[in-house]
Amino acid sequence: MLEYTANANPAMSEVPVRIFPAALHTSGPTRVVPLDLSDALQLDYPATAPNLLASFLRIDESDNLETGVTHATSQSFYVIRGSGYSDTRAGRVEWQAGDLFVLPYLGDSSPSVCVDDHGLNQCVRHHCNSEPTHGGCALYYVHDEPLLRYLGARPVDTRRFQPALYPGATMIETVHGITRLDETGAVRNRRGILLSSPDSPQTKTLTPTLWSLLNSIDAGADQAPHRHNSVALDLAVSSGGDGGSGGGEVYTLLGRGLHANGSIVEPLKVEWESGGVFVTPPGWWHSHHNDAAETAWVLPMQDAGLYTHQRTLDIRFQAEEAARLKEGWHRGATQSATTADSPGAKSDAESPAGAELGGGAGAGDFVEPLVVGTLMFGHLA
Repeated sequence: MLEYTANANPAMSEVPVRIFPAALHTSGPTRVVPLDLSDALQLDYPATAPNLLASFLRIDESDNLETGVTHATSQSFYVIRGSGYSDTRAGRVEWQAGDLFVLPYLGDSSPSVCVDDHGLNQCVRHHCNSEPTHGGCALYYVHDEPLLRYLGARPVDTRRFQPALYPGATMIETVHGITRLDETGAVRNRRGILLSSPDSPQTKTLTPTLWSLLNSIDAGADQAPHRHNSVALDLAVSSGGDGGSGGGEVYTLLGRGLHANGSIVEPLKVEWESGGVFVTPPGWWHSHHNDAAETAWVLPMQDAGLYTHQRTLDIRFQAEEAARLKEGWHRGATQSATTADSPGAKSDAESPAGAELGGGAGAGDFVEPLVVGTLMFGHLA
């Protein structure tokens, strides 16, 4: 029995800011590369965040790679590079660069596609057809087995959602179809799409646990700070040309707090690299900046399905938070369905274009979620 005030906030290891470079998957043999932070998290099983494990999959041309989990409710695969297919208990998924597909726990009623001498349940066999640049396909693989390991639990055999494929070309087209101006005529600070499943009608998330967004940052643009309670495992899909002919860099600033002027307190700078992953700790304010000549793209994968279900995700944007700080008050962890009671929130039109981060550039104000509809579901041969 522990005295309450001394133990209500126990000292725990923090989720670290960490960068995993693209070099982990651009060369070498076919393999799984776990992005394992279990030592930093003081866990006795692989994990990149308390509830998630991310990995790079490197598959040489014309080669196969088997991946599997003992117990996980959700598996997500984003194709960084190349084309090929994946055989699952639910059928074959054909993919190319930019596609994303997700799998639920599929049970044992249908035959496994992999020889089970690796101890892999829910096994998936991936095949790389072609990849001319680096001689091997690369996938970004995230699942929630660490959550199940922590709980000492396993999924029930009932599928919580259906296997789904989100074609990359359709996702890009959908983002480009979002108008640059919002309903007030102001320039949108963010253009992106949440990947949603009809099997998660309330949370509108990728799976009951996983949340993902395909986010674009135009050349020369800044996206004002925001924060949320879930860990983000951010894949830099494209870093604006990687300092090509136009020069410049794409980077994220991260910090624990926000000044009343809207700038991040003592920010850390994380430079993007196409095909690399960086970890954004929970609750940290972060802003994205594109000084390169081309649009940059990022695909965060989060355990925010859980937080949304619990009503604790608590995404906050700079303009609203700075206005509250200036007026001397702080809202709780949840908000009403409308933001009419938010004091002094500024729109994009009221924020000076091109201002530096410390000057409160860009809009961070809340807008109603964009409904883009179902992209594609059940495309398993």
